[in-house]
Amino acid sequence: MIANTALFQAISVGTPAALGSLAWFFSLTGSYWTAPLILLGLWWWSNSATDPARARAGRLQFAGFGMAFMLAILAAIIMKLWLDFTRPPVILGDLVRVLGEIEQHYSLPSGHATYSALVVGALWPLLGRYGRIGLILYVGLVGWSRIATGRHFPVEVLAGWGLGWGCTALARWLISLAVPAWQTACRISAFVWYGVAACIIMVDQLAKLAINHTLAHGEQVEVTPFFNLVHVLNSGAAFSFLASASGWQRYFFIAIGLAISAWLVRILRQHLPRLEALGYSLILGGALGNITDRVFRGQVVDFLDFYWLHAHFPAFNLADVAIALGAALLIVEAQNKGEIVGAKASTT
Repeated sequence: MIANTALFQAISVGTPAALGSLAWFFSLTGSYWTAPLILLGLWWWSNSATDPARARAGRLQFAGFGMAFMLAILAAIIMKLWLDFTRPPVILGDLVRVLGEIEQHYSLPSGHATYSALVVGALWPLLGRYGRIGLILYVGLVGWSRIATGRHFPVEVLAGWGLGWGCTALARWLISLAVPAWQTACRISAFVWYGVAACIIMVDQLAKLAINHTLAHGEQVEVTPFFNLVHVLNSGAAFSFLASASGWQRYFFIAIGLAISAWLVRILRQHLPRLEALGYSLILGGALGNITDRVFRGQVVDFLDFYWLHAHFPAFNLADVAIALGAALLIVEAQNKGEIVGAKASTT
């Protein structure tokens, strides 16, 4: 502990003020907000590669990064809330030089260090020698920036790196198990897609049950400088559409949701490409997850609150995430079909 504190003070106090902008920059690039850029880059890599092996490697890293990202987010939230380590300014007071707003809680692990390790794990197999040297510098500078700005102790940065690399390894292992099982299940029965939807419903309802039991209505817990766990109720649709209506909207949205779900159940009985079927099953699971809320609670429980400075994105839940991911997969599949049709047309 003494060495941890001494190293923190040496970096935090010893960093020249002229390097403040550099520390801020690497804190920004080590933020979860850049995850969409990494996913887009991996998607472009896999689709633009002319070598089939290179394209397959890109797709595997795309899937691995997405799974590792979700695992790391979940693990980091649990650790932060469970351990509730205080930030360096609370422990050391005026001995800490903080750049930006002072944070007090949820210091272990460093979320930025966790994310930078995820980025390294995703890009490492795809890059050559010089690219890997760049990744090593990147992850090191992100860790340094969190200490230099007074946000984390060195041990918390190390914990973040360990969590990120551990989730990357776990995601690769799960994918290596899931791919053959996935292909076998898709050949056996279309009911595998109903199973995917059922898993979405179960995870969504368990998360909402946990929020109901741990947070009072209207309460919020700051997890990172851009993410809160909240407990809010939405009687309307997305972005609180019709939330102020007199109560009839509950039954209206239940009826609409059940009609869409019945259509999706019928669609999934057809022989569909795996990506398209997965998209429909995610939307089905998300729709039924929110319908379950409306039936048994009267309103939908939202608990994920992302924001930047004072601008908050409307709170949402895991069912909404599943619906958004499903829609994104359908768009990707539609684009793939369009490219195939265009290629066939060019050869005739």
